[in-house]
Amino acid sequence: METPARPVDTPVPPVETPVLHRLALNESPYPPLRSVRGAMRRAAARAHRYPQFYPDDLTEAVAAWCGVGPEQVAVGSGSVGVALQLLRAAAGPGDTVVHAWRTFDAYPLLARMTGARSVPVPLTADGHQDLDGLLAAIDQRTRVVVLCSPHNPTGSLVPPGALREFLHRVPRHVIVVLDEAYVEFARGVRLPDVIALSAAHPNLLVLRTFSKAYGLAALRVGYGLGGAELVARIREQQLPFGVNAVATAAVRASLRAGDELRARVERIVAERDRLRDELAGLGWRVGAGHANSVWLAAPDPVDRAAAALAAAGVQARHYPGEGVRLTVGGRAANDAVLAALSHGAALSHAGDRGHAGDRGHAGDRQLV
Repeated sequence: METPARPVDTPVPPVETPVLHRLALNESPYPPLRSVRGAMRRAAARAHRYPQFYPDDLTEAVAAWCGVGPEQVAVGSGSVGVALQLLRAAAGPGDTVVHAWRTFDAYPLLARMTGARSVPVPLTADGHQDLDGLLAAIDQRTRVVVLCSPHNPTGSLVPPGALREFLHRVPRHVIVVLDEAYVEFARGVRLPDVIALSAAHPNLLVLRTFSKAYGLAALRVGYGLGGAELVARIREQQLPFGVNAVATAAVRASLRAGDELRARVERIVAERDRLRDELAGLGWRVGAGHANSVWLAAPDPVDRAAAALAAAGVQARHYPGEGVRLTVGGRAANDAVLAALSHGAALSHAGDRGHAGDRGHAGDRQLV
């Protein structure tokens, strides 16, 4: 099973309907907090000065916030930047990187950037990662295996017990990446103690980001948590001056504004649950996802749904023949989704309109 070198796009005529609601990239519907914007302005006033050569101050701030030593934290340009640093340190030509498919589009791209080959393992029928299948795909050439929990795009979780068993079964020469980009949105479930797991498994790296729950997607800051030896290898690939001063100021201010940000996350979770429940009431089979998104999957008429959304000015992430991932937006955006996906609306846009992915949606051309 091959994954494309980049998300597939087909030449298409111009989009007829303007984008009114941007729900394709799993962005926060909220701008940075006022206190965070103030910190950004103050940092921008010194834009003629270089940031730190390596992001030591930010690393220490994130480590203190996580309750670990700074030697256990690697900061980079988004969690994808840290993932690239890891793959550069661990993989190369002739090696393999095992991951679910679908998953975050960047992983096969990052593997190719290092000369490694990605080995995709299909999701289960209910949108979970096939842990046994991932283990079976590991061989002596495998350097990294990737789990996403909550998963992108389905929102499914890897339960703590299953994760512990998986880690025990993975050979020690293989690094396990646990991508927790959406973990702040998980509710009503037990989450793994990743600090304890990383202490017990020196081949585990946990990735997190400030792009989603913290609403700093444009600033590109993420981090990895792991054992000191693994983190040191990742830091060797750190780009000098790679984390800018405005981003550093925004993250530090965000960490100080934890209560306000948690309140924002709760509003997003409440809208996610409302959107999921109302879609279910309209007849869509919607799983209990734990990201800031809702996943509509085949065999429901997902291609018709994508066309109906596009016609209503809603930009969603469409996987033709597989599903539609809808970012949870503000209430007005979510209401537009519900209006477009009432059965009459969805079915009325079947036929000649084609896939939403064939309508030139910007979200289908980007990695999220």
